[in-house]
Amino acid sequence: QIVVTQEPSLSPGGTVLLTCGLSSGSVTTSNYSSWYQQTPGRAPRTIIYNTNSHPSGVPDRFSGSISGNKAALTITGAEDEADYYCQSTDLTLGAPPVLWA
Repeated sequence: QIVVTQEPSLSPGGTVLLTCGLSSGSVTTSNYSSWYQQTPGRAPRTIIYNTNSHPSGVPDRFSGSISGNKAALTITGAEDEADYYCQSTDLTLGAPPVLWA
């Protein structure tokens, strides 16, 4: 199971932290975590892949990292009302499925 959490409050222009954890263990760079942003009426777009890499055209204020035992997405200068999705793989399951939340 994969669980995404958000800091409880956010003001426009502030910084928000989203974290993505696996119930079966720690998330590391070997889980190849990705983050996606979906705005109303649009398909999801990749904003982070392989834990901390940016696709071309994604602003640097989106940053990915490992925080403790979770994948993390930090958004600075937050003005991006959207749904955010985390993708990771659970390496304890053999040929790992893709997990979403």
